Amino acid sequence: MTTQQLVQQIQQKKSFLCIGLDVDLTKIPQHLLEFEDPIFEFNKAIIDATHDLCVSYKPNMAFYEAYGLKGWQSLEKTITYINEKYPEIFTIADAKRGDIGNTSTMYAKAFLEDLNFDSVTVAPYMGKDSVEPFLAFENKHTILLALTSNDGAFDFQTKNVDGEELYKVVIETSKRWKNSQNLMYVVGATKAEYFSEIRKIVPDSFLLVPGVGAQGGSLQEVCKYGMNDTIGLLINSSRAIIYAASGEDFAQKAREEALKMQQEMEMILRIFNS
Repeated sequence: MTTQQLVQQIQQKKSFLCIGLDVDLTKIPQHLLEFEDPIFEFNKAIIDATHDLCVSYKPNMAFYEAYGLKGWQSLEKTITYINEKYPEIFTIADAKRGDIGNTSTMYAKAFLEDLNFDSVTVAPYMGKDSVEPFLAFENKHTILLALTSNDGAFDFQTKNVDGEELYKVVIETSKRWKNSQNLMYVVGATKAEYFSEIRKIVPDSFLLVPGVGAQGGSLQEVCKYGMNDTIGLLINSSRAIIYAASGEDFAQKAREEALKMQQEMEMILRIFNS
């Protein structure tokens, strides 16, 4: 998917919502455990109920790898279902990979070629040769961890390095990598005061923003400091939507929560476009 196609979808749906498909079998409705593949059945119901309200889905790999081969099969069925039934949706493999070049190439092939995700999250710590293999795929996107929403982000990401905070060094350096036009960045909503500084470095890039809602991030604050001319934001919500209810009406309740976020985003877009 091209960036322009993503922008068009945001405009059409009046939404920049990304829904995280982080499936924990101890949290999903118990009646789904009767199915042969409860993870896929849960995902399918959530997707069918919310696809018109969001522009992206983001399965976190840990929630599938934890269940071994069956979990990986559930992931494959989920991404195939999205790609076949809702091809306009931007898909994110939240894998946080990053290794030496030839290993990164294999990771990239696994997520961007074999599973056919539109994008994958990548850790930048090992530098250029660990990230560029992901950037080599045409019309695919690499989402670099820049400034995350967890408390431990302050252990390294905001430390001063030669007069500049490390997260800024990472973002500035990444702009010099081959095919850097395919980069997006993870920036946590709980760090809203940093968005203005980040936009000075990457004014045109998309930012994937976790941390709104359950982690305390403010959608209004993120939009105030993080939006650009094409919106440039994907706001992720996982638990607040997919675990809105645990009964047989779980998908409808998930839709209701997604609709609340979409309506808030629509209001923001109306003001933005006025």
